[in-house]
Amino acid sequence: MASPSNKQIVVLGAGVIGLTTAVKIQEQRGYQVTIIAETLPSDPKSIRYTSHWAGAHHVSLAGEDKLQARVDQETFGVMWEMSALGGEAEGCFLRQKQVEYYCDKQADPHPLAHMPDFRRLDENSLIPNTVAGIGFTTLTIDTPIYLNYLLSRFLARGGAIVRGSVQHISQVVDGGARVFTGSKSAGVPVDAVIVCAGIGARFLGGVEDKDVYPIRGQTVLLRAPWIRFGRTMSSKDGLWTYIIPRRSGDVIVGGIKVPNDWYPTPRPETTQDILKRGLVLCPELAPQSIRDQREPTVNDLLPLVIEEGCGLRPGRKGGIRLEVEWYAKTDGQAPKVPIVHNYGHGGAGFQASWGSASVALELLEKALAQARLAM
Repeated sequence: MASPSNKQIVVLGAGVIGLTTAVKIQEQRGYQVTIIAETLPSDPKSIRYTSHWAGAHHVSLAGEDKLQARVDQETFGVMWEMSALGGEAEGCFLRQKQVEYYCDKQADPHPLAHMPDFRRLDENSLIPNTVAGIGFTTLTIDTPIYLNYLLSRFLARGGAIVRGSVQHISQVVDGGARVFTGSKSAGVPVDAVIVCAGIGARFLGGVEDKDVYPIRGQTVLLRAPWIRFGRTMSSKDGLWTYIIPRRSGDVIVGGIKVPNDWYPTPRPETTQDILKRGLVLCPELAPQSIRDQREPTVNDLLPLVIEEGCGLRPGRKGGIRLEVEWYAKTDGQAPKVPIVHNYGHGGAGFQASWGSASVALELLEKALAQARLAM
Protein backbone atom coordinates (compact mmCIF):
# COMPACT_ATOMS: atom_id res chain seq x y z
CA MET A 1 0.00 0.00 0.00
CA ALA A 2 1.28 3.46 -0.88
CA SER A 3 2.60 5.66 1.90
CA PRO A 4 0.51 8.82 2.56
CA SER A 5 3.73 10.81 2.20
CA ASN A 6 4.39 9.59 -1.34
CA LYS A 7 4.15 12.18 -4.10
CA GLN A 8 1.08 11.54 -6.24
CA ILE A 9 2.11 11.38 -9.90
CA VAL A 10 -0.25 10.88 -12.83
CA VAL A 11 1.00 9.62 -16.20
CA LEU A 12 -1.31 10.25 -19.14
CA GLY A 13 -1.03 7.45 -21.71
CA ALA A 14 -0.19 3.75 -21.66
CA GLY A 15 1.85 3.39 -24.81
CA VAL A 16 5.48 2.36 -24.58
CA ILE A 17 6.54 5.87 -23.47
CA GLY A 18 3.81 6.16 -20.85
CA LEU A 19 4.37 2.67 -19.46
CA THR A 20 8.15 2.99 -19.33
CA THR A 21 7.98 6.42 -17.71
CA ALA A 22 5.47 5.15 -15.16
CA VAL A 23 7.66 2.15 -14.32
CA LYS A 24 10.77 4.34 -14.01
CA ILE A 25 9.09 6.72 -11.55
CA GLN A 26 7.15 4.09 -9.58
CA GLU A 27 10.37 2.18 -8.92
CA GLN A 28 11.88 5.22 -7.19
CA ARG A 29 11.19 5.77 -3.51
CA GLY A 30 8.67 8.40 -2.58
CA TYR A 31 6.27 8.19 -5.52
CA GLN A 32 2.83 6.72 -6.11
CA VAL A 33 2.10 6.64 -9.83
CA THR A 34 -1.28 6.28 -11.48
CA ILE A 35 -1.62 5.81 -15.23
CA ILE A 36 -4.76 7.25 -16.80
CA ALA A 37 -5.36 5.87 -20.27
CA GLU A 38 -8.23 5.22 -22.63
CA THR A 39 -6.51 2.17 -24.18
CA LEU A 40 -4.28 -0.45 -22.53
CA PRO A 41 -1.89 -3.04 -24.03
CA SER A 42 -4.28 -5.89 -23.26
CA ASP A 43 -7.07 -4.31 -25.34
CA PRO A 44 -7.82 -5.40 -28.92
CA LYS A 45 -5.51 -3.72 -31.42
CA SER A 46 -6.77 -0.45 -32.86
CA ILE A 47 -5.53 2.62 -34.71
CA ARG A 48 -5.91 4.57 -31.45
CA TYR A 49 -2.98 2.73 -29.87
CA THR A 50 0.20 2.94 -31.91
CA SER A 51 2.70 0.99 -29.81
CA HIS A 52 1.17 -2.39 -30.68
CA TRP A 53 1.97 -1.88 -34.36
CA ALA A 54 5.69 -1.16 -33.99
CA GLY A 55 8.27 -3.59 -35.43
CA ALA A 56 10.32 -3.08 -33.38
CA HIS A 57 14.10 -3.10 -33.46
CA HIS A 58 16.69 -0.86 -31.83
CA VAL A 59 18.34 1.03 -34.69
CA SER A 60 18.87 4.67 -33.80
CA LEU A 61 18.25 7.34 -36.44
CA ALA A 62 19.32 10.18 -34.16
CA GLY A 63 21.95 11.62 -36.50
CA GLU A 64 23.14 14.94 -35.04
CA ASP A 65 20.22 15.24 -32.60
CA LYS A 66 22.08 15.05 -29.28
CA LEU A 67 18.98 14.52 -27.13
CA GLN A 68 17.73 11.73 -29.37
CA ALA A 69 21.18 10.12 -29.40
CA ARG A 70 21.37 10.28 -25.60
CA VAL A 71 17.98 8.70 -24.97
CA ASP A 72 18.47 6.07 -27.68
CA GLN A 73 21.84 4.95 -26.34
CA GLU A 74 20.63 4.79 -22.75
CA THR A 75 17.63 2.74 -23.83
CA PHE A 76 19.80 0.31 -25.75
CA GLY A 77 21.93 -0.26 -22.66
CA VAL A 78 18.87 -1.00 -20.53
CA MET A 79 17.28 -3.29 -23.11
CA TRP A 80 20.56 -5.11 -23.78
CA GLU A 81 20.74 -5.96 -20.09
CA MET A 82 17.06 -6.95 -20.01
CA SER A 83 17.55 -9.25 -23.01
CA ALA A 84 20.46 -11.15 -21.44
CA LEU A 85 20.16 -14.89 -20.95
CA GLY A 86 18.09 -15.51 -17.83
CA GLY A 87 17.03 -11.87 -17.57
CA GLU A 88 13.60 -10.93 -16.27
CA ALA A 89 12.43 -9.85 -19.73
CA GLU A 90 14.57 -12.14 -21.91
CA GLY A 91 11.47 -13.56 -23.63
CA CYS A 92 10.52 -10.12 -24.97
CA PHE A 93 13.70 -9.74 -27.03
CA LEU A 94 15.76 -11.35 -29.75
CA ARG A 95 19.43 -10.47 -30.10
CA GLN A 96 20.31 -10.65 -33.79
CA LYS A 97 22.66 -9.51 -36.53
CA GLN A 98 21.50 -6.42 -38.39
CA VAL A 99 22.51 -5.12 -41.83
CA GLU A 100 21.62 -1.63 -43.05
CA TYR A 101 21.86 -0.68 -46.74
CA TYR A 102 21.88 2.99 -47.80
CA CYS A 103 21.24 4.80 -51.07
CA ASP A 104 23.59 7.63 -50.08
CA LYS A 105 27.01 8.02 -48.50
CA GLN A 106 27.19 7.84 -44.71
CA ALA A 107 28.97 9.97 -42.13
CA ASP A 108 32.35 8.93 -40.77
CA PRO A 109 32.31 8.07 -37.94
CA HIS A 110 28.92 6.51 -38.41
CA PRO A 111 26.22 7.41 -35.84
CA LEU A 112 25.83 3.68 -35.06
CA ALA A 113 29.54 3.00 -34.62
CA HIS A 114 28.94 2.42 -30.88
CA MET A 115 26.76 -0.65 -31.55
CA PRO A 116 28.17 -4.13 -30.79
CA ASP A 117 30.13 -5.76 -33.63
CA PHE A 118 29.87 -2.66 -35.82
CA ARG A 119 31.46 -2.91 -39.28
CA ARG A 120 31.21 -1.24 -42.66
CA LEU A 121 30.23 -3.45 -45.58
CA ASP A 122 32.58 -3.98 -48.50
CA GLU A 123 31.37 -2.59 -51.80
CA ASN A 124 31.13 -6.06 -53.31
CA SER A 125 28.63 -7.08 -50.60
CA LEU A 126 26.18 -4.25 -51.29
CA ILE A 127 22.86 -4.91 -52.99
CA PRO A 128 21.67 -3.11 -56.17
CA ASN A 129 20.79 0.58 -55.88
CA THR A 130 22.76 1.08 -52.65
CA VAL A 131 26.12 2.79 -52.17
CA ALA A 132 26.95 2.03 -48.54
CA GLY A 133 26.13 -0.43 -45.82
CA ILE A 134 26.89 -1.40 -42.25
CA GLY A 135 26.47 -4.42 -40.00
CA PHE A 136 26.15 -4.70 -36.21
CA THR A 137 24.40 -6.61 -33.47
CA THR A 138 21.19 -5.27 -31.98
CA LEU A 139 17.93 -6.54 -30.56
CA THR A 140 14.32 -6.73 -31.64
CA ILE A 141 11.29 -6.38 -29.40
CA ASP A 142 8.14 -8.49 -29.54
CA THR A 143 5.97 -5.47 -28.92
CA PRO A 144 2.67 -7.00 -27.70
CA ILE A 145 4.54 -9.20 -25.21
CA TYR A 146 6.83 -6.40 -24.09
CA LEU A 147 4.02 -3.89 -23.55
CA ASN A 148 2.17 -6.32 -21.32
CA TYR A 149 5.43 -7.05 -19.49
CA LEU A 150 5.79 -3.34 -18.73
CA LEU A 151 2.20 -3.13 -17.55
CA SER A 152 2.64 -6.16 -15.28
CA ARG A 153 5.92 -4.81 -13.91
CA PHE A 154 4.29 -1.47 -13.15
CA LEU A 155 1.40 -3.06 -11.29
CA ALA A 156 3.71 -5.43 -9.41
CA ARG A 157 5.67 -2.44 -8.10
CA GLY A 158 2.50 -0.88 -6.69
CA GLY A 159 1.41 1.28 -9.62
CA ALA A 160 -2.27 1.94 -10.32
CA ILE A 161 -4.30 2.06 -13.53
CA VAL A 162 -7.39 4.15 -14.21
CA ARG A 163 -9.20 3.79 -17.53
CA GLY A 164 -10.36 7.20 -18.66
CA SER A 165 -10.38 9.61 -21.58
CA VAL A 166 -8.77 12.84 -20.42
CA GLN A 167 -10.14 15.80 -22.35
CA HIS A 168 -8.26 18.54 -20.52
CA ILE A 169 -5.30 18.70 -18.13
CA SER A 170 -7.50 20.56 -15.65
CA GLN A 171 -9.63 17.44 -15.11
CA VAL A 172 -6.67 15.72 -13.46
CA VAL A 173 -5.11 18.78 -11.85
CA ASP A 174 -8.44 19.69 -10.20
CA GLY A 175 -9.90 16.24 -9.65
CA GLY A 176 -6.99 13.99 -8.77
CA ALA A 177 -5.75 10.67 -10.11
CA ARG A 178 -9.07 8.86 -9.67
CA VAL A 179 -11.39 11.55 -10.97
CA PHE A 180 -12.77 9.15 -13.61
CA THR A 181 -13.59 6.38 -11.14
CA GLY A 182 -16.16 8.12 -8.95
CA SER A 183 -14.02 7.14 -5.96
CA LYS A 184 -14.24 9.09 -2.72
CA SER A 185 -10.45 9.47 -2.96
CA ALA A 186 -10.77 11.20 -6.31
CA GLY A 187 -9.94 14.56 -4.78
CA VAL A 188 -6.51 13.57 -3.45
CA PRO A 189 -4.20 16.31 -4.78
CA VAL A 190 -1.89 15.52 -7.65
CA ASP A 191 1.72 16.61 -7.24
CA ALA A 192 2.66 16.34 -10.94
CA VAL A 193 1.32 15.14 -14.29
CA ILE A 194 3.46 13.48 -16.96
CA VAL A 195 2.03 13.85 -20.47
CA CYS A 196 2.88 10.79 -22.57
CA ALA A 197 -0.11 11.14 -24.86
CA GLY A 198 1.54 10.57 -28.24
CA ILE A 199 -0.76 11.79 -31.03
CA GLY A 200 -3.24 12.72 -28.31
CA ALA A 201 -1.02 15.67 -27.32
CA ARG A 202 -2.35 17.43 -30.42
CA PHE A 203 -5.90 17.41 -29.04
CA LEU A 204 -5.47 17.30 -25.24
CA GLY A 205 -6.87 20.47 -23.68
CA GLY A 206 -4.22 22.47 -21.90
CA VAL A 207 -1.55 21.09 -24.27
CA GLU A 208 -2.96 21.17 -27.82
CA ASP A 209 0.46 20.93 -29.45
CA LYS A 210 -0.12 21.62 -33.13
CA ASP A 211 3.45 20.57 -33.90
CA VAL A 212 2.31 16.96 -33.32
CA TYR A 213 1.30 15.09 -36.48
CA PRO A 214 0.83 11.48 -37.61
CA ILE A 215 3.43 9.56 -39.61
CA ARG A 216 1.46 6.63 -40.95
CA GLY A 217 3.17 3.25 -41.04
CA GLN A 218 1.99 -0.02 -42.52
CA THR A 219 3.47 -3.49 -42.05
CA VAL A 220 2.81 -7.16 -42.67
CA LEU A 221 3.33 -9.80 -39.99
CA LEU A 222 4.55 -13.17 -41.30
CA ARG A 223 5.20 -16.50 -39.66
CA ALA A 224 8.79 -17.26 -40.68
CA PRO A 225 10.74 -18.67 -37.71
CA TRP A 226 13.78 -19.44 -39.89
CA ILE A 227 14.55 -15.70 -40.15
CA ARG A 228 16.94 -14.79 -37.33
CA PHE A 229 18.57 -11.66 -38.79
CA GLY A 230 17.45 -8.12 -39.61
CA ARG A 231 17.82 -6.11 -42.81
CA THR A 232 16.88 -2.57 -43.71
CA MET A 233 17.23 -0.64 -46.98
CA SER A 234 16.54 3.00 -47.73
CA SER A 235 15.98 4.23 -51.26
CA LYS A 236 16.18 7.57 -53.06
CA ASP A 237 12.41 7.66 -53.60
CA GLY A 238 11.85 7.69 -49.84
CA LEU A 239 10.79 4.07 -49.48
CA TRP A 240 11.98 2.24 -46.40
CA THR A 241 12.08 -1.55 -46.44
CA TYR A 242 12.83 -3.58 -43.33
CA ILE A 243 12.82 -7.14 -42.03
CA ILE A 244 12.40 -7.46 -38.25
CA PRO A 245 12.31 -10.96 -36.74
CA ARG A 246 10.85 -11.59 -33.32
CA ARG A 247 11.83 -14.17 -30.76
CA SER A 248 8.46 -15.89 -31.26
CA GLY A 249 9.26 -16.72 -34.91
CA ASP A 250 7.05 -13.98 -36.33
CA VAL A 251 8.61 -11.46 -38.70
CA ILE A 252 7.55 -7.86 -39.35
CA VAL A 253 7.98 -6.74 -42.98
CA GLY A 254 7.62 -3.05 -43.76
CA GLY A 255 7.15 -0.40 -44.43
CA ILE A 256 6.15 3.16 -45.18
CA LYS A 257 6.50 6.60 -43.56
CA VAL A 258 3.77 8.97 -44.75
CA PRO A 259 3.36 12.27 -42.86
CA ASN A 260 -0.15 13.58 -42.15
CA ASP A 261 -1.92 10.46 -43.41
CA TRP A 262 -4.67 9.51 -40.93
CA TYR A 263 -6.07 6.53 -42.86
CA PRO A 264 -6.95 3.94 -40.16
CA THR A 265 -6.77 0.58 -41.95
CA PRO A 266 -4.18 -1.22 -44.13
CA ARG A 267 -4.31 -0.40 -47.83
CA PRO A 268 -4.19 -3.62 -49.91
CA GLU A 269 -1.98 -2.09 -52.60
CA THR A 270 0.52 -1.01 -49.94
CA THR A 271 0.57 -4.53 -48.49
CA GLN A 272 1.41 -5.94 -51.92
CA ASP A 273 4.17 -3.37 -52.40
CA ILE A 274 5.64 -4.10 -48.97
CA LEU A 275 5.73 -7.85 -49.65
CA LYS A 276 7.30 -7.24 -53.07
CA ARG A 277 10.04 -5.03 -51.64
CA GLY A 278 10.53 -7.32 -48.67
CA LEU A 279 11.08 -10.33 -50.91
CA VAL A 280 13.64 -8.46 -52.99
CA LEU A 281 15.53 -7.43 -49.86
CA CYS A 282 15.18 -10.83 -48.21
CA PRO A 283 14.42 -13.77 -50.53
CA GLU A 284 14.89 -16.00 -47.49
CA LEU A 285 11.38 -14.99 -46.37
CA ALA A 286 10.07 -17.71 -48.68
CA PRO A 287 10.32 -21.27 -47.34
CA GLN A 288 13.49 -23.16 -48.24
CA SER A 289 11.45 -25.83 -50.05
CA ILE A 290 10.28 -23.22 -52.57
CA ARG A 291 13.66 -21.55 -52.96
CA ASP A 292 15.22 -24.94 -53.73
CA GLN A 293 12.94 -25.32 -56.74
CA ARG A 294 12.54 -21.83 -58.18
CA GLU A 295 12.69 -18.11 -57.56
CA PRO A 296 10.01 -17.22 -55.00
CA THR A 297 7.18 -14.78 -55.66
CA VAL A 298 4.92 -12.66 -53.48
CA ASN A 299 2.25 -15.34 -53.76
CA ASP A 300 4.57 -17.69 -51.90
CA LEU A 301 4.48 -15.33 -48.91
CA LEU A 302 0.71 -15.04 -48.70
CA PRO A 303 0.21 -18.33 -46.78
CA LEU A 304 2.67 -16.99 -44.17
CA VAL A 305 0.72 -13.79 -43.49
CA ILE A 306 -0.68 -13.52 -39.96
CA GLU A 307 -2.01 -9.99 -40.19
CA GLU A 308 -1.61 -6.60 -41.81
CA GLY A 309 -1.28 -3.58 -39.61
CA CYS A 310 -1.02 0.17 -39.67
CA GLY A 311 -0.28 2.73 -36.99
CA LEU A 312 0.10 6.47 -36.63
CA ARG A 313 3.56 7.27 -35.33
CA PRO A 314 3.41 10.38 -33.11
CA GLY A 315 5.72 12.72 -35.00
CA ARG A 316 6.50 16.24 -33.85
CA LYS A 317 8.09 19.21 -35.59
CA GLY A 318 11.24 19.92 -33.59
CA GLY A 319 11.50 16.39 -32.22
CA ILE A 320 10.79 15.02 -28.75
CA ARG A 321 9.22 17.38 -26.24
CA LEU A 322 10.87 16.89 -22.85
CA GLU A 323 10.20 19.94 -20.69
CA VAL A 324 8.16 21.27 -17.75
CA GLU A 325 5.20 23.65 -17.68
CA TRP A 326 3.34 24.89 -14.61
CA TYR A 327 -0.43 24.61 -14.58
CA ALA A 328 -2.77 26.52 -12.26
CA LYS A 329 -5.88 24.95 -10.81
CA THR A 330 -9.18 26.20 -12.17
CA ASP A 331 -10.02 27.92 -8.88
CA GLY A 332 -6.71 29.77 -9.02
CA GLN A 333 -5.52 28.41 -5.68
CA ALA A 334 -1.78 27.83 -5.27
CA PRO A 335 0.36 25.97 -5.76
CA LYS A 336 0.63 25.41 -9.49
CA VAL A 337 1.18 21.80 -10.61
CA PRO A 338 4.19 20.86 -12.75
CA ILE A 339 3.34 19.23 -16.07
CA VAL A 340 6.23 17.20 -17.50
CA HIS A 341 5.95 16.60 -21.25
CA ASN A 342 7.37 13.42 -22.76
CA TYR A 343 5.98 12.91 -26.25
CA GLY A 344 6.74 13.44 -29.93
CA HIS A 345 8.95 10.38 -30.43
CA GLY A 346 7.78 9.58 -33.96
CA GLY A 347 8.88 6.06 -34.88
CA ALA A 348 11.52 5.94 -32.11
CA GLY A 349 9.30 5.27 -29.11
CA PHE A 350 10.68 1.87 -28.18
CA GLN A 351 14.31 2.73 -28.84
CA ALA A 352 14.06 5.99 -26.85
CA SER A 353 11.77 4.79 -24.07
CA TRP A 354 14.09 4.24 -21.10
CA GLY A 355 16.30 7.20 -21.91
CA SER A 356 13.38 9.62 -22.25
CA ALA A 357 11.89 8.21 -19.03
CA SER A 358 15.15 9.05 -17.26
CA VAL A 359 15.02 12.63 -18.54
CA ALA A 360 11.36 12.90 -17.51
CA LEU A 361 12.28 11.71 -14.00
CA GLU A 362 15.08 14.29 -13.79
CA LEU A 363 12.66 17.04 -14.83
CA LEU A 364 10.07 15.82 -12.34
CA GLU A 365 12.50 15.82 -9.42
CA LYS A 366 13.76 19.31 -10.26
CA ALA A 367 10.19 20.60 -10.56
CA LEU A 368 9.12 19.09 -7.24
CA ALA A 369 12.22 20.53 -5.55
CA GLN A 370 11.32 23.94 -6.99
CA ALA A 371 7.76 23.55 -5.71
CA ARG A 372 9.03 22.83 -2.19
CA LEU A 373 11.18 25.95 -2.19
CA ALA A 374 8.21 28.04 -3.29
CA MET A 375 6.03 26.86 -0.37
